Amino acid sequence: MADNNRELADFLKRARGQADPSRAGLPPDGRVRRVPGLRREEVAFLAGVSTDYYARLEQGRRITPSPAVIEAIGRALGLDDAGRAHLRDLIGVTTAPAHRSPRGVQRVRPGLYQLLDALDDVPALVLGRRTDILAANRMARALFADFDRLPPRERNYARWMFLDDGARGLFADWEDQARAAVESLRLDVGRDPDDRATAALVADLREHSHAFDRWWEQHRVHQRTHGSKRLRHPLVGDLTVEYETLTLPGDPDTVLYVYTAEPGSPSKRALDLLASWTLTGSADHRSSPERAD
Repeated sequence: MADNNRELADFLKRARGQADPSRAGLPPDGRVRRVPGLRREEVAFLAGVSTDYYARLEQGRRITPSPAVIEAIGRALGLDDAGRAHLRDLIGVTTAPAHRSPRGVQRVRPGLYQLLDALDDVPALVLGRRTDILAANRMARALFADFDRLPPRERNYARWMFLDDGARGLFADWEDQARAAVESLRLDVGRDPDDRATAALVADLREHSHAFDRWWEQHRVHQRTHGSKRLRHPLVGDLTVEYETLTLPGDPDTVLYVYTAEPGSPSKRALDLLASWTLTGSADHRSSPERAD
């Protein structure tokens, strides 16, 4: 079985094992459940397909389900939007792998640097493929880390999260944030499983972080669009920031992350204090290097 087929089989099996039978709407059959999750025949019943058809799909066989069947299986497994998108990606590369042209260099256009400058009073990051950190404004460098001073290979959000002691100490909710980074990276692999840079990053993280390796094996996916982060900042103490993500029109591989705090809150006062402390001596980082694949 090819690697792509194994990815599909692994995802379906784990999603089935994590599904909640009590919420599936199945008729009672009186059988004792010896393992968690749904049985194959139950997923097939809920999706309106034969058990043999679903079994072959879970085995990663080269079959071509219709979009309606894919959505039905996603509903049967209780997948969220990110999970269903990942399922479509995996089935797409399994049934009709395409020869992709090499990825180009990711560049941050000048207008986006100007936008980061305009957001100087709030932290903002620009992330690219596989969570590469393409740009960060003054406040983001002060709140998280001075990513521009890291070696180019280390300017990656997932790598920083798992392999940098400063990141582990900074996040009061490190486990939640780290798991989200793993699940987001899983989506990237599903979209482009042949990307060598992503594969190398995953292999390196699995080798050097037991937590990453354990969570990667669970094959959960998550699309970070908004949320909160709890920090223990060495200069301004404990604070909570909310983040929103903006995918750039015409450039789905580049995402702007903006972090704010509730007006009048202790967290907002901490951000304001951090801003005042970092106003002097801030460097112009618009010459940040481009990221190649």
